[in-house]
Amino acid sequence: MKHVEPTRRAALALVAGAVAAASSGCSSILNVAAGDPPRLFRLSSKSTYPSDLPRVDWQLVVDVPSAPASINSNRIGLMESPLRFNYFAKANWVDRAPVMVQNLIIESFDNSKAIIGVGPASIGLRPNFVLQPELREFQAHSIDDHHEVQVVINARLVQMPERKIVAVQQFGRNSTAPLGVLDPVIDAFDDALGKVMKRLVIWTLSEGEKAWQAELAAQKSATRPTRSKSARVAPSANEAPAVPSRPIRRLARPDSAG
Repeated sequence: MKHVEPTRRAALALVAGAVAAASSGCSSILNVAAGDPPRLFRLSSKSTYPSDLPRVDWQLVVDVPSAPASINSNRIGLMESPLRFNYFAKANWVDRAPVMVQNLIIESFDNSKAIIGVGPASIGLRPNFVLQPELREFQAHSIDDHHEVQVVINARLVQMPERKIVAVQQFGRNSTAPLGVLDPVIDAFDDALGKVMKRLVIWTLSEGEKAWQAELAAQKSATRPTRSKSARVAPSANEAPAVPSRPIRRLARPDSAG
């Protein structure tokens, strides 16, 4: 019994030490997690377009781009090797990348002054067309002594209400930045996405207007009155008018008694 009590005390001391160490460890982890918040970045919409950009009278809804899980995030993607995807530390987009890109596409259409109505489906537009983008690539790549930012958007233009796909196209752009500094990487994202959005806006307005005019022509043709087969055809200028036939008059046979 004399030897048990010290052993028990020693055991209690060891447990207390372990708890203190664990508490100290948790405290240090929380301190790391509670460090400086990540820097937030956003990109800019496109505002310069050619003078011959089509001006259209129809409305457009822009869907949120679909995207793989790796870039469907507010984190800024970095491909460190062909098989390893990572993110820049302490740096985020202001929103999930697909939502940010959707807003920038809509702003770019607004800046064009070439369309009467454009926006997301949530604002209640009755669209003539729906633009369905797919954000295929939206990350930086570590290549030798520089970063290469890659932006690729696949687009489908759907005519409503038939939901008929009238055009499909892919738009891509790469832009470079030096290693080791984040701000030039953001500038490279802005450059690449801006050039992709400019081409996307021009393509959408051009292809949409073609489909719109074709639809108007088809409607006009469908409402044009058709000539009945029994309708009388007016003679042409070189054609003599038809002489109406006269009824045959039968002479009365003389009365033999007279």
